[in-house]
Order: sequence, then structure tokens, then C-alpha cells
Amino acid sequence: MVASELRRTIYSGVLGPGDQLPTEAELMTAHQVSRNTVRLALGELVNEGLVTRTPRRGTVVRERRPLLIHPQRELQPRPGETREAFAWAVSQEGREPSQDIEVSIVHPAEEIASRLELPDEELAVVRRRLRFVDGQPYNTNDSYFPLALVSGSEIARPGDIARGANRVLEELGHPQVRVVDDIWARMPTSSETERLQLQLGTPVVVYVRVGYDREGVPVRVAVSVLPADKHLIRYELENR
Repeated sequence: MVASELRRTIYSGVLGPGDQLPTEAELMTAHQVSRNTVRLALGELVNEGLVTRTPRRGTVVRERRPLLIHPQRELQPRPGETREAFAWAVSQEGREPSQDIEVSIVHPAEEIASRLELPDEELAVVRRRLRFVDGQPYNTNDSYFPLALVSGSEIARPGDIARGANRVLEELGHPQVRVVDDIWARMPTSSETERLQLQLGTPVVVYVRVGYDREGVPVRVAVSVLPADKHLIRYELENR
């Protein structure tokens, strides 16, 4: 009952982002329930990503601005646009994108090597990115490429690629003309919770995309970890 009532006040806009919820004592009096019942109700809202609890401010409503992702648009041409897909999508919402990037050469895990169809012991380049929106960590993206394909290119070198790795693949003669997406949900690892500053109980969506060139050869495997409370994935399908 307590959680349902508070949930209604949040979804209706009576309490907005940054607003403070009534104290535990006030909720106990208003609903004639025990402190334990109130704490369980507040815990539900925390787990749903609706509120956050801090020592000084108590319980406040979280800002909910999920980033809208259109997976089918990643490979579509954007005439005159020089930014990579993530930066462009965030900017379209009037928000500020940024990212931390690490580039290394690795023996990829079996799952990645299998998706890239790499022979045994074949190396890959991985570009690991922690992405931010308005200064807040929003998701991670690890993109793997066969070393034999991208060696010597910008993909294999440290630093950002403003126009995006997909454009570099095109310039190397391997544009992605087909992709296969796998998407599933799970709870985050402790490392993901720390890097993405996740609230307790927040699930993540794992989004794996394999890109193939004109010859049907896999040229990229991208593994994204998306906090469920910060992303909305939208697919648009047409039957013509």
C-alpha cells in the first residue's frame, strides 16, 4: 500500500525529480504502519530505480531520462554528419556525450572469437568505452575487430575516432551490410555496478551486435551493457 501510493505520486508528477519523499516517521503516521513496512516499501522504489536514498537528504525522486536507442539506425547514412552514432544520438536529445576509451590487442574470450569466426590463437583489437551522458556514466561498449583486418588503422590505435569505427571499416573496404543482434537481461557484476554507479537492484541489458561485410565475414562484435533504468531500445519494422 505504501509503495503503491508513493509510486502513483511519482508517476503522476506530484513528486518530480529531486523532490524529497516524506520521512519514515511521516509515512508511518500517514499510513498507520510500522517502520519496517515503510522501509520495505522504500526499498521497492529504490530497486525499481524510482528513488535514491542518501544520508543527508533522505529519500528523493530520481531523474528518469532514458536514452532512446534505435539499433536499426546505426548503419544508416547521415549526410553531412561526421560524429559516430552514439555521440550523434545523444546530441539529438540536446544532451552532452563523452567517453573514456581503452584500446588493446587481446586473445578474445571464446564467445567473442566464435562470433568473429577467428581461428585458434588469432588476435583481436578491442576498443573498450565507458560512455557518459551529461557527465553521468550511462553504458559500456566493448567492440572487437580481427587484428588482421584493422592492423595499422585508426581502430587499432589509442584515442577517439570522431567519425566512428564503422566509417573506418568502410574505408578499409569492409562496410557492414548485415548485423545480427542478441539482447538479454541480467543482474550486473560488481565491476559493472561500480563503473556505472548503479543503484542496488538495477538490472542491465546486454546487447551484442555482430556486423558482417559483403562477403558475409564478421568484422565487428560490439558488446554493450546498458543499465535498464537509463535506456529505451526501440525497433521499427516495416512490411512493404
